[in-house]
Amino acid sequence: MGRKAKIDKQMILEATYELLDEGGIEAVAIKSIAAKLNCSTQPVSWHFGSMTELKKELYFFAGNKLYEELPRKMEGKPAFEAFFISGVHYLSGACDHPNVFRFINVDSPEKTIGESITGNSSIFMNQFDKEALQMISAEYNIDGDVLGQAVRDVVIYTHGLAVMMIFDNFRMPKEAACRMMYDVGVKIMGSIGIKPPEEPFI
Repeated sequence: MGRKAKIDKQMILEATYELLDEGGIEAVAIKSIAAKLNCSTQPVSWHFGSMTELKKELYFFAGNKLYEELPRKMEGKPAFEAFFISGVHYLSGACDHPNVFRFINVDSPEKTIGESITGNSSIFMNQFDKEALQMISAEYNIDGDVLGQAVRDVVIYTHGLAVMMIFDNFRMPKEAACRMMYDVGVKIMGSIGIKPPEEPFI
């Protein structure tokens, strides 16, 4: 009889992410993880100690899965386009992986994990507000406070639309949601003097 494959931390996180993606955080349990890996519950307990610790690591692991490609997509693009690429990526995450998106960006960590792990920040805020402000302010001569308010408004609209998209009753085609985000964003940015490219990329 051959030796069983060693179950390492990465394998457990990958299996846990798949359970999250398929069935939401309610599907994540030590027995379901062990069943997916075809092993006992011992490796899960040994690597993480508790489900709280596992869910904490899953939070950042899942966030990386959703957003690791975003910097590459934005790299080298004009500021206006890069900003909306980030919005498209965010909406796509909500449409393609609604359970993962909900766990990271909607549900309270205190409820799903058992404690707060993000403080006053979030993956959403770090990824959109700061990067967008830096890129756009470097390209356009606009007062920082005015720009900040416009970016904030586009981000809030994008997040609200993304939250609607994770619920089946409000689901529309992903392309339509992205176009709505772009059209509203163009109006908001246009109100402070930022004109879109003549050929929209969405």
